[in-house]
Amino acid sequence: MFCIISMFQTARASTSLAASERSKAIPFLPKPANLEGYVGDAGFDPLRVSDYFPMDYLREAELKHGRQAMLATVGWIAVDMGMRVYPVAPGLEGVTSAAGAHDAAVAQGGMTSIFIFIAIAEMTSWIGVSQMLQGSGRAAGDFGFDPMGMIKGKSQAEVDAMKLKEIKNGRLAMLAFGGICTQSVLNGSGFPYM
Repeated sequence: MFCIISMFQTARASTSLAASERSKAIPFLPKPANLEGYVGDAGFDPLRVSDYFPMDYLREAELKHGRQAMLATVGWIAVDMGMRVYPVAPGLEGVTSAAGAHDAAVAQGGMTSIFIFIAIAEMTSWIGVSQMLQGSGRAAGDFGFDPMGMIKGKSQAEVDAMKLKEIKNGRLAMLAFGGICTQSVLNGSGFPYM
């Protein structure tokens, strides 16, 4: 409630702003200054999160969640379309959908292993994030992993174009995964989730 009230107060105060000082995404709010210069800046920061946290940290989080959502979306759809990894682990034999796999994996114990691997990955990635925040020069989301040469030897414009594609696809995948999970649980339907 407090956020909604503060947004309306900010909107009322921003009526005197020039068009260049307004957000592109939400024209009745002021332009978030900290987003300037980042690839994929659409001027969307209604809660002004970028005023309280370092932008490199926020971009790192956005890239991480976008990459995970892209993998999760493809994985969820693949399972719902019948893809399985053989041999099927004991306790998961009767699973027919991705939505049903969660409860079966919790009961079987597989989710505990997944949690441990994710925790280890998070702890080790924090080393790179903390070095980045201390000024190491590492770009957000850059772990030096480019086996297909998509960035190496490219001009800055080409690199920025690839970064924009990744940001947009990650944002779309975050929305898609939320929709897929919701439709799967509410309707009990598989792909195409209608």
